[in-house]
Parts: sequence; C-alpha cells; structure tokens
Amino acid sequence: MADMEDTYERVTELARRRGFVWPSSEIYGSVAGFIDYGPLGAMMKRRIENVWRKFYVVQEGYYEIECPTVGIEPIYVASGHVGGFSDKMFQCPHCQEFLRADHVAESFGIPHAGTMSKQDLHDVLVDKECPACGKVLGPVDVFDFNLMFTTSIGPGGQRKGYLRPETAQGMFVDFPRLLRFYRDHLPFGAVQIGKSYRNEISPRQGMIRLREFTQAEAEIFVHPEEKDHPFFSRYADYAMPLCGIAQQEADAPAVTKTMRQAVDEGIIANEYVAYYVAMTHDILCTVGFNPDKIRFRQHMPDERAHYATDCWDAEALSDRFGWVEIVGIADRTNYDLKAHSKVSGEKMTVFVQYPEAKKVHHKAIVPNYGKMGPMFRGKAKAIAELMPTAEPQADGLHLVVDGEEIIVPPEMYTVKDEMVDVFGEDVMPHVIEPSYGIDRMSYMVLEHAYAEDVADGETRTVMRFKSCVAPVQAAVLPLMARDGLDEIARKLVDALQNEGIQTEYDDAGAIGRRYRRQDEIGTPVCITIDYDTKEDAAATVRDRDSMKQVRLPLAEIPAVVSQLMNGKKTFDQLG
Repeated sequence: MADMEDTYERVTELARRRGFVWPSSEIYGSVAGFIDYGPLGAMMKRRIENVWRKFYVVQEGYYEIECPTVGIEPIYVASGHVGGFSDKMFQCPHCQEFLRADHVAESFGIPHAGTMSKQDLHDVLVDKECPACGKVLGPVDVFDFNLMFTTSIGPGGQRKGYLRPETAQGMFVDFPRLLRFYRDHLPFGAVQIGKSYRNEISPRQGMIRLREFTQAEAEIFVHPEEKDHPFFSRYADYAMPLCGIAQQEADAPAVTKTMRQAVDEGIIANEYVAYYVAMTHDILCTVGFNPDKIRFRQHMPDERAHYATDCWDAEALSDRFGWVEIVGIADRTNYDLKAHSKVSGEKMTVFVQYPEAKKVHHKAIVPNYGKMGPMFRGKAKAIAELMPTAEPQADGLHLVVDGEEIIVPPEMYTVKDEMVDVFGEDVMPHVIEPSYGIDRMSYMVLEHAYAEDVADGETRTVMRFKSCVAPVQAAVLPLMARDGLDEIARKLVDALQNEGIQTEYDDAGAIGRRYRRQDEIGTPVCITIDYDTKEDAAATVRDRDSMKQVRLPLAEIPAVVSQLMNGKKTFDQLG
C-alpha cells in the first residue's frame, strides 16, 4: 500500500514544485475542490484539449461553440437539474463534518451505494466510523443536497441563475440555431470545451473531484432510426477491453472485442456508441494514458439513466484511486430535446424529406362557417383553426379554447376522405453524448507519465509525456553562457520557435543538472551547444526517454525536431 500512496504523493509534490498544479488561493489556506494550473500545467492542459479538438473538430467536422457559464433557471428546470441534481449527504454527529453518504458507504466495501435509497444508506452507515473523526456514526439523517451553485442575474436579483453543472445544456438550447447552421440535415454535432461547476459535498481526491472543472463535450444529433455511423469502418476493427453488463454480473475480467464484434453481439447498442467508445480509447492513448490501465465499463441497468439506451464509462487505473471514470459515452435518446421543447414551447425537430412522396390516407375536416358563426360567435375563428387537428368522435369534435372545453357537433363540419402526398416528416433527433473530464485526463497523464530510473548512478525522475502534450517540447542548452555559445543557442531557439515548437533556453548549472531538470518536466528533446558547434555547425540532440544522443547539423535541427514532435519520425531513425 505504501508504494501506491507514494505514486500519488510523488506526482502531487512534483506537480506543485515544478509548476504543473497547486491548490488555489494557497496564501489564504485554500479550499478543497479548487486548483490552479501553473505555467507548465496550463500548457499541458491546453495541449490535451487541442488533441481532443483534432479528433472532434478536425476529424469529425463538429464545430465548436461557446456558451455562458451562467444559465437562467428555466434551462435547468427543463434539464432536471433543479429538481434532481443532488447527492445524498449526512452530517457526522460528533465532528459536524458534512460527508457524501454513498462515498462513505463505498469506502467500507458496500457495492452500488450510489443507487441506494436514503433509508438504505442510513441503515448501512449506523455502525460505520466517520472518515473524518473515526467515531462510530450511529443513526444519521441522510438527505439530498443539490450540487448547483446559485446566483442572481441583474440588480436586486431580478432573475435566478445557476453556474452551469455541465456544458451540454448550452448545445441543447442552441439546437434550433445549430440545425439551421448545418442546413437542416442530420446527422450533425456541436462541441464545447469550458468550465462547469458542482458544489461537491466533500471533495478529497485532488484533481479527480473538483468544484470548478473543465469539460469537453460533444452532442451528436442523429436520426432515431439511423444509428449506423457513416464512417464506422474507421474503427470497426479497433479492439479494446470491454467490461459489459455480463462481465460485471459474473465478476469476470473485461473481454477484448473489436467494435464490429461488440455491435454484432449486442454488447454495445449501436455503431454510433461503439464508434465514440473506440475514438475515446484512441484519444486517451494519444495523450499518454497507459493502454494497460484503460478499460470501458458499461453502466448497469440500475445505474443507467432511465432514458438512455446505452452508456459506457472510460475508466483509467490510478495507483491511489483505483479505477476512475474519465469519460462517459451515452445514447441519451431524445430526452433533452423533448424536455427543452416542453418547457420552452420551441419546436425541437428536423424535417426529414422522404426519397419520394408517399400517398397517405387523410381525413380533412371542413368547418361549416355559416352554422358556426351564430353558435360560437367570437370564438368561431379560434375553433375553426383547431378543428383540422382534432379527431372526430360520435358526438363531435372535442376542443380546448382558452382553457374551456368545447364540443363542436357533427353538423358544424364535413369530413372528407382524401389521399394526399406527404413529402417528409418532423423527427426529434436522438443524441449521442461523449463527455470528457479534462482535469481527470490531466491528472492521469501526469500519473501515467511519472517514472523513476537510474542515470549516472543516481535516481532520475522523468515525466514520459507524449510529445503532443509535453508543455516544453525542446530545450536548448549552451555548454557555457559565453564565448558565443549563448548567441548560437539563442538563434537556434528562434529557429525552433518559428517552427511552432515550444522551446526553453537554459544556461544555469552543470549540463547534467540541466538534463535532469528537463527530464523532470517531461521535455522530449534537449539540444546541447558546445565548443565543437563553432567548428562543425552541429549540435548534440538528446532523447529524454532513452537518453541516447545524436549529432545533427544546426540547419536541420528545427525540421527534425518538428518531425519528432508530430510523430512523423522517431529518435531511433536519426542515428
């Protein structure tokens, strides 16, 4: 257990010391659930976000939008957050600490505590010790705590607002605008990266559970009866470990399946979900997750949202926290659009044209205005407008006008049977939603990259970042900061930066110490300018992971380093 604890402690210590991540507002004592990204952490996080964009925006063609982080109350009434976005909480009677009930229950090995009722949680916690003070809890009052931060909009709190608990709602609310942008054609998608806020009860897991966090979400709107992905062949043969419902019920290990097999065998509901499960695995491996520490777990029936067809979590193995959810991929059906349509009164459908017109039997109701006028007077026009939508019954048409139920007798209208051409139908799309926790991704990149080995007889700490997420991509190290070596080094820094390579200049201390500093922040390549450089116009290029060195002409180095950073060349190909 000590080693497991040490990995987290060492990563956290390095992150604070070298400027990746540290507690927010440290000089005032900090508050759990808030972090600051330092200079290197902010850069690494942006690179992770840009890898995500490369997949979702560049590859998939889903444009990015940006919505406010403050939303008005009706948005979250419609989404269900006002009424149901809560966790079960209790207060320790001894130390007065507020604690999340299901997390405490799970820490004592009680399975599926997140789906238990308040009474059941009360019953299992009675004889458990408080994680804060260690005393036996006894009977505690378990109650619901809404996780949204509340605010007011305008002077005097004219309108109630909330800090958004997820980025998704902005894309649902924007559906009519997005539909027009995509020329009224399915499928289409929109993505968003931004801050979300949840007033977590007792966040105790560092970057894993935050009160302010960054999400990267995609909402892909598809025809409800057409869930075969048009480019499924891209990932059809992509294989990965899947921990489906059957494996979880049998307490069996994950099984490796291709996406084609998973869909054909009914493990994954449809090609769209399978496509984004595979793409998520691809993204996590690209940013530096250890492939041996990734699994995809299907939501059990009792934890899956009632409206969802299928839901999978990408989980990563952490030495401290075990399997941690990083990404959720769900087929949410039309739940969100239906909810917003109901509350807003807006139409949330797409007109889908048929390949050719269909002949449909239709009953047309033709009002008899001569008889209706004397009987209904001022309401006759409103009644006539509603009549074509009503279904004739034995005693007439049953309508509601201004809250009043009105029966229009059969003699007031004529029913005509006719065949009409129907050119299409209004369809409310289903939504496929991959939702990524960028902060959790950032932590896992740090933990999975952390390594120790031996160099020159001493322990070397090295962050084995993938080049695409390394905050500093190259370091130029003049052997001495004089005799013109520093000038050559500065020119090389300029040339590298012109190639778009984030480059650091470092002339402080012995060259071995400088290598160690760069290894510790994960710089993939170090370039040393020595006295021979003045003679042969070449420099020594050193690989972080293997510590191999190769001498290259100065003029070639910027292009070569660029190829190393974008994966077009490996270091072994240089020597």
